[in-house]
Amino acid sequence: MCAAAAAPLSAQSAPTWLRYPAISPDGQTIAFTYKGDIYRVPAAGGAAVPLTTHEAHDTMPVWSRDGRTVAFASDRFGNFDVFVMSASGGPARRLTFHSASELPYSFAPDDRSVLFGAARQDIAANRLFPTGSQPELYRVPIDGGRAVQVLATPAEDARYSRDGRFLIYHDKKGGENEWRKHHKSAIARDIWVYDTQSGKHHIITAFPGEDRSPVYARDEKSFYYLSEESGSFNVHRLSPGGGPSTPVTKFKTHPVRFLSLADDGTLCFGYDGAIYTQRDAAGAEPRLVPVTLAADLRSNNEIVVPVSGGAREFAVAPSGKEIAVVVRGGVFAASVDGGVTKRITTSLGQETSVSFSPDGNALVYASERDGKWGIYETRRTRAEEPYFYASTVLKETPLIVNERQNTQPAYSPDGKELAFVEDRATLKVLNIASKETRTLLTAKELAPSGDGGQYYQWSPDGRWILFDLSVPGFAPGEIGLVKADGSGKAVDLTESGFDDGRAKWILGGQAMIWASNRDGLKAAAWSGGAQNDVYALFFTRDAWDRFRLTKEEAALLKEIEEKKKPEAPKDKKEPAEKEKKEEVKPLEIDWGGLPLRKARLTIHSSSLGDALVNKDGDTLYYLARFEKGMNLWTTNLKTRETKMLVTLNANGGRMAWDKEQKSIFLLADGALSKIDPSGGKRDMIGVKGEMTVDLAAERAAQFEHVWRKTLETFYTAGFHGADWKALKPVYQKHLPGVGNGYEFAELLSEMLGELNVSHSGARYGRSMENADETASLGAFYDPAHAGPGVKIVEVIAGGPLDKAGLDIAPGTVIEAIDGEPIAADKDLEHYLNRKAGKNVLLALTSPAPAGAAKGATAAPFKRDIAVKPIPSREESGLLYRRWVLRNQAEVEKLSGGKLGYIHIPGMSDSAFRSAYEEAMGKFAGKAGLVVDTRFNGGGDLVADLDMFLSGKRFFDYTTDARSNGFEPNFRWTKPSISIVGEAQYSDGHCYAFAYQFLKLGKLVGMPVPGTCSFAGWEMLGESGVRWGVVPLGVKVDGIGYLDNHQTEPDIKVMNTKEAVVSGRDEQLEAAVAELLKEIK
Repeated sequence: MCAAAAAPLSAQSAPTWLRYPAISPDGQTIAFTYKGDIYRVPAAGGAAVPLTTHEAHDTMPVWSRDGRTVAFASDRFGNFDVFVMSASGGPARRLTFHSASELPYSFAPDDRSVLFGAARQDIAANRLFPTGSQPELYRVPIDGGRAVQVLATPAEDARYSRDGRFLIYHDKKGGENEWRKHHKSAIARDIWVYDTQSGKHHIITAFPGEDRSPVYARDEKSFYYLSEESGSFNVHRLSPGGGPSTPVTKFKTHPVRFLSLADDGTLCFGYDGAIYTQRDAAGAEPRLVPVTLAADLRSNNEIVVPVSGGAREFAVAPSGKEIAVVVRGGVFAASVDGGVTKRITTSLGQETSVSFSPDGNALVYASERDGKWGIYETRRTRAEEPYFYASTVLKETPLIVNERQNTQPAYSPDGKELAFVEDRATLKVLNIASKETRTLLTAKELAPSGDGGQYYQWSPDGRWILFDLSVPGFAPGEIGLVKADGSGKAVDLTESGFDDGRAKWILGGQAMIWASNRDGLKAAAWSGGAQNDVYALFFTRDAWDRFRLTKEEAALLKEIEEKKKPEAPKDKKEPAEKEKKEEVKPLEIDWGGLPLRKARLTIHSSSLGDALVNKDGDTLYYLARFEKGMNLWTTNLKTRETKMLVTLNANGGRMAWDKEQKSIFLLADGALSKIDPSGGKRDMIGVKGEMTVDLAAERAAQFEHVWRKTLETFYTAGFHGADWKALKPVYQKHLPGVGNGYEFAELLSEMLGELNVSHSGARYGRSMENADETASLGAFYDPAHAGPGVKIVEVIAGGPLDKAGLDIAPGTVIEAIDGEPIAADKDLEHYLNRKAGKNVLLALTSPAPAGAAKGATAAPFKRDIAVKPIPSREESGLLYRRWVLRNQAEVEKLSGGKLGYIHIPGMSDSAFRSAYEEAMGKFAGKAGLVVDTRFNGGGDLVADLDMFLSGKRFFDYTTDARSNGFEPNFRWTKPSISIVGEAQYSDGHCYAFAYQFLKLGKLVGMPVPGTCSFAGWEMLGESGVRWGVVPLGVKVDGIGYLDNHQTEPDIKVMNTKEAVVSGRDEQLEAAVAELLKEIK
């Protein structure tokens, strides 16, 4: 039935990817979103007309109960706000003004206000973790006025009963991909009903998978909702009292989305990019709503993009007079001196790994076309045009284009061969003349990685290749060496067990440099990284001996060698005559004692970037960060004198010599420059051009990239039961209906959601100049205050109002900001927009003068103060600290001072340092430790954190009178208990699983969904869309992969919504009580 219902749509030339349909109460009209605008169409089908035509993204339309008004979300001011407009069209009015994302759900029974969700601010008593993934529910008057918080706990797609007593909604427990399918875990949504009279919440659905988008039936004796209980998302019907559900639709292939209901009982929903209606009656079938559109495009599909900066990689021509750069996925050539720029490639896909041929007559690069990476070469065709940037005619030739993924090309030094990476984990060499290839390295030496993720470099004589070696089963990288002719096995040159990588040949191939964390300062957590140094390994004894000479010895040797050179003929006829090309001597490696010929070149470890050594081998140039950004440093390798050569304050960078090693070319933060190494003079290189971009074609190429990369890199065979190849055309057909980054990200998320895997989906973030940004004064306000101004109930510690001498007491009213009275019908955000970091004047009225005698009667105390509001992200940090301190105080009280409490917000070195500091300092004398990992977003800390909590005391350093310590003194050796929850993710789940698996203590709280996998996030060019899927899983003997393997707590405790908003944390209480049993 499903296939038959969907078939007519594909046969029509109708618009596709119609999202967020909502049927009017009278059942006559459907509003929906298409290419960033709201449209309306007759429910019987026909021509759709636009309600909005704004350049912003307008979405999520909802009808008023009388059908006269439509509310919707729009990012017209840089973030999603709620707007309303007449259902027949006309101007839209903005109702909400906070810079948090605000999304409409429904109208109140009297149509006088709109329900919407937003993570603005919890009430002061609320014990919920302060995070943007836990929105509150609000209502705002349609005629304008202050938004009122309805629920302090997450309630999405909320709808009132007709009498306004009950509120039905689905919950939100964390931040999993909204469009993920088929997962059954604790984070899946459930349907709840809130009784506004009793203040009680009741969960209705019991299915462990997704239940969402509830709507009351006309008689309100049942409700409809979307559920995967029947295998795929379908419309189900259920009584508000619970019990078994009844499927209404029976689709089997694609999910049903966006449920709404007309007063006559007509259901409306989206399916496979189209709109359907259906009656809940025996024998009723879903009916496709045919839609036609005659609207013009809101903006040009083809745009001209200026190219100036934003370079991602570069190559220096042998002449030193031009460079090749990759900008916005295309290859350009530019003059080093004049900034003249020419576009080299015009493909729809992206190009990477550009380099010049040794003679400078060709450029080679990898290009992704039709979903396949291939190697291409572009040559100049006119001899009178010696530079690419000034050429008129160029010829592109495919060198390696087949069914494999071929990337990272590099010419051999003589230009006769080309090395490249095949299928991300095989290094091959192509003989350009014979077209024959040979394999040098496979997955035995190279870890499979993303496109362009390998590293290798030809030796100057073309006989060897250095590469990043990855030994199977071991994480630290090593430096490998392999013969370029394919004979012999790869050799591990470092064998250090530390992280070693990115080796470069120096001294004409007689030595190499590389980066290693062997001697660098380590993070408190081993997984947190370390500082690096530059090291050198010398392949010949002669090079080693010369390196070890003192400055004076080296100068004397150079003088002697200069005298031994034959004198040049005095009667040289033509100064311009070409000199004989200097030949590179073949490298003969002296293997005897090679590991001993190693030296550390940097005198201090650092956050290290790229590095170069000059041709004489006596000076090191390197990028390093010691405080803020990276700068260019230099070390004299004879005297060890080290100094900063160029101040950059860059986030990172890459360097390259010109052929003569007289100039250093630097790419830092997208900008190119040329540096004189003798004095540090830096000249910027202008790259100024333009490129025409076909947005639809670019989006199609990006879709192909996502689909194919997932096909080739997904961590396990079988794709979790999804037919990945069959799914491609299902979603690809909807690309013509995608109008912007939001819609493209949703399309990709729907497709990737078919895999039922964590760390998947796509996100889009639109950047807008002068976007609204609500600043914060750092206070909680009284929601019951109805008059002008806002009444403070608590000043947040560390915020703008928490300053010496201010003494702002609860009950203080902020009456005006910068001289403008705060009206009773305006929210505070009206007065704090884009004022973070700026001085603002507050007019305050306090209930009594500071220091007034207790119980004394006094007139309100008025005063003005100047403060600097803070950004919302800074307020989030203060709220988190407040939440932790509140929990610590409660544990102290409940345990009678016996237990300590720490929270781990993420799996990072900084989080570990905080946990270590408090556990081994503030709580060192406690008998037990409560470790809270709820809402832990992941990272890479599982081994450090679980090992830290696994300490077993085996030594005491003591006398008869006093103990001075114990071993291991760097681990917690006393009992612990861990609080866990549904929103723990990634390494947060890894921790919970390992804590239980290693029997370190008990888990208390709610189940932790199986998300212990590695992330593979990637930006799609300059689109603003970031996508990802799992490239590497985590496996445990006897269990298998941990993705979708939920960890169940030893003691299951749900924080009830009523308790949370009243100030109780039942999970915390249960954890304290359980741990106290153990330490008695």
